[in-house]
Order: sequence, then C-alpha cells, then structure tokens
Amino acid sequence: MSKPQSAALVRNRYFDELSATPGLYWLGQNTNHIESHPAVREAMLRSIEAGEFNAYAPPLGFEALREAIVADLGTPGAEALVTEGGVNALAMICRARCKPGTTLVTTDPTWKWPCLFARQQGAEVIEIPIYDPACNYRLTPEALRAHVDERTAIIYLVDPNNPLGIRYTREEIESFAAIARDCGALLVHDCTYRDFADGHTPALHVAPKGSVVSTSFSKWLGLAGLRIGALVAAPDLFEELAQTSTSVLGASVIAQRAAQAGLSVKAEWMKKVRSIDRTNKAMIQEAAAAIDGLALPIMPSHGNFLVLETITAGIRPEALVECYRRQGIMIRQGTYHTQRFGDRFVKISTSVPQGWVEKLCTLLPEMVAQARTLNDLPPQF
Repeated sequence: MSKPQSAALVRNRYFDELSATPGLYWLGQNTNHIESHPAVREAMLRSIEAGEFNAYAPPLGFEALREAIVADLGTPGAEALVTEGGVNALAMICRARCKPGTTLVTTDPTWKWPCLFARQQGAEVIEIPIYDPACNYRLTPEALRAHVDERTAIIYLVDPNNPLGIRYTREEIESFAAIARDCGALLVHDCTYRDFADGHTPALHVAPKGSVVSTSFSKWLGLAGLRIGALVAAPDLFEELAQTSTSVLGASVIAQRAAQAGLSVKAEWMKKVRSIDRTNKAMIQEAAAAIDGLALPIMPSHGNFLVLETITAGIRPEALVECYRRQGIMIRQGTYHTQRFGDRFVKISTSVPQGWVEKLCTLLPEMVAQARTLNDLPPQF
C-alpha cells in the first residue's frame, strides 16, 4: 500500500516548480520585481566583495540599520530588532504571548501565518469576518470589542490588509489600541505594506507602550528572497520579545546592507515604484471592467495588489490561477488567504514590470473563457 504524500513536500515541490519556471511572471505573492535601485545593488556587491558574509551579524542587527528603521517609522525612543523577514518577527511575538487558554484575535481575511504560530503555541484564533461591503471591508471598533475578553493575548492587525488593500485611519488605530489596553492585549500592527498606502499611522504613534510594529523589506524594496524584516517596540516590550528570538546569530549580512541602502534612497525609490504600481492597477481595472462578472471590490487598494472577484462571472479562482500558470504567470487563489471567502476572488500583485501586467490583461478574456471549462486542477498553495 502506497504511503500518503507529505503535505509539506507537496507544497515545497509546488513552489520549487514555480521557481524553476523560466521567466515566470510573479503576480501572486506581493513581491516587488521592479529593477533594484543601483545603490541597493552596489551595497550588496560591496558586501560580497568584502567577504562580509563570512562572519555573523550582530544578534539584533547592525546598529546603523536599527537606527534607520526607527527613524523611518518615525518612532524615536523605540528599539528595532532586525529579523529574518517580517514573518520571523511575528513568530517571535506569538511565542512570547500566546499559550493555551489565550486567544489571538484578527480579521478574515488576514495574513495566515501568525494564526498558525498562535495555534502552535496552543492559543485559540478568532477571525472576525470583514469581507463585506456593509462594513467597507474593514474591522470596526464595535466588532473588535465584541470578540475580545480577558483571554485575549494578541490583537493582530494587518494594515494595509493583505489581500484586501484597505487602510485604517489614525482614529481607527486609536480605537483598536484603546480596546487592546482595556482587555490587556498586545496590539500587533503588521505594517508590511504601509509604504504603498496614503495616510498610514503605525500603532506606535498612538500607543507606544501597548503595541508592537512588524515591518518587512520584502515588498517595498524587493528583498523577499533575502529574508529581512524587523519588529519595533518600546524598550521594555522590546526586551521581553527579544528573549524569544531564534535569530541569535543575526539576520543576513548582505540583506542588512541592502536594507540600509534602501532606506537611504527610499523617497526616490518609492516614487518610482508607486507610479508603476498605480499604472498597473489602472490597467487591470480597465481589463476587468470589459468582462461581465469580474469586479474589483476595493479601489483604491493601499497595498501592492488587487482583489479581483470572479464569483459573479461563474469562475473558480483556482481555475483562473491554473490557466495563467500554464502561460507562465503566477496569480493567487483566494483560499490562500481565507477559507470562508476564498471562493470569491483571486489576488494579483502590482509592483512588477508593466509588461507583465500588459500580458496578464491581454490574456484575461481568453483565460476567463478557459477557466469556465477547467475542472481538473492540481494542488495550489
């Protein structure tokens, strides 16, 4: 009798096949594929040529980078801990606060991995549905208040939300922070996409003692494969969270040099990136409007991605994903983000070369027609 396939191995082979696809257009992971800023490339090359990768980095990150992260966030007096990607920062936070008998409260959709980390620690995860035009696709203070109590260890807020692209106001962040304070929870503000948003307010600006911010260099700077991120918190909370770090030998030296260079040219770089991102979104909006049943429920998106609804068009998201995969384009099915609402949409990343989006839009009518006939689908993650 044959053994059942390992889910972990199937998932890894799926992404290995994508990575091995020549010229694949990555339009599903919110990664940034715009050609790197020369200063960032030069910083990495200098680090390699100097052989800096032969030694470990400081365990909390290079001091110059830690200072630059705090300055960029506008949170003087806070401390930054450089991590191996933003996901590592969130794993640390969950290890520090989640345990049996506690809850992590978040939205649905949300970013799925902190939910996994909380469950690994024995905590219950409560997901508040927000995929609804009645609440403008956002968490309300009233809904949050109804789902927290003395068990709540963490309120996890992805802002801008991945995959919806909504952005919370300063007043909303203040309300969420007050609710967290009242129930004794830690407000974890995942700010991965803040650099694509207008008017974003990091929670540390309104609740420096009761919140922690996680950030990433994967999306705005295009360093996903280098694994570099950070958590930022007030000194006392920083000390508590640092005790759960597994990055005891520091994050990648080359990645840190790239991150520091990126921060030094950020204003110039993001002006270019956001211009391309906006143009790409407009192209997708125009292409979707020409096909009956397709819809972009959230415009503008404050992230580097769009939710494209397919349900009214009678298309399974997975079928559209598979049709595009056969054309060398990766987009993502909604079930990656949410089991409850995943049958409604696909997600398309927009911080990519304009030619990639032009091809996606040109193919859209044909892909929709093919998707309506496709039932035999491979596993998708």
